[in-house]
Amino acid sequence: PGHRARDRLPGELIEIAMPQVSYFYGITIFMNFRDHVPPHFHAWYNHGEYKVSVDIKTGTIKGEMPGRAVRMILEWLDIYREELLDAWEKASKGINPDKITPLR
Repeated sequence: PGHRARDRLPGELIEIAMPQVSYFYGITIFMNFRDHVPPHFHAWYNHGEYKVSVDIKTGTIKGEMPGRAVRMILEWLDIYREELLDAWEKASKGINPDKITPLR
């Protein structure tokens, strides 16, 4: 499954299986190709020590991550929700999603 891909795949294959859509403050945002609904993305923090999945529409988070990182992810989600839904549509069809502006 998606958030455990790093444990099984060499570094170069991670980008193929889970394209990176953004990176900010040590947080990497990924989407899986042809992933299950609801529309969501995966966020890794501190070199994958913390991993969560985030529902794009509701902001519901599954997994564990420090509060500061969660707040930044949710702020970014609020700003780029439409772009994330567009990226989800592409990734769900096996198309590389566009990069999304990082949180500044």
